[in-house]
Amino acid sequence: MDLNSAQRIVEAEAARTGLGTGPNRRLRLTLIIGMPLFLPVLGLMILVPKSLMHEVLYVYEAGIVGCLLHYVWVFAKYPRYAGRPPYLTRDLAMGGGFFLPSLFFGFWPGMIAAPAWALFVGVAYAVEVTRGRNDQR
Repeated sequence: MDLNSAQRIVEAEAARTGLGTGPNRRLRLTLIIGMPLFLPVLGLMILVPKSLMHEVLYVYEAGIVGCLLHYVWVFAKYPRYAGRPPYLTRDLAMGGGFFLPSLFFGFWPGMIAAPAWALFVGVAYAVEVTRGRNDQR
């Protein structure tokens, strides 16, 4: 086994477990930070004066939009399945997880965009795999 093969095996194992490296790590941190953040935001909305409740919510909704745009940015950097690091497609599809906090706060753009994003990643993967099988024939 040469050094390049060993390095790819180590990178694949790091991407599969834990936070991974590179774009996998960025996407996982985006999901870990953005998705459960709705609980502290809810607590903050209870504690702040009524006049600031909507502003706190708007900031969190902007954060959800920013998280989803980060997923789009990573997809744009790695549009082809063959050129992606291991497990990046799975991590890209996890952007659909922002549906739940959007649903909790009634943020309809997030309720539409998050599942649509997961569906888009899945369809893009299926199309590319199907194309690869047709090219081999």
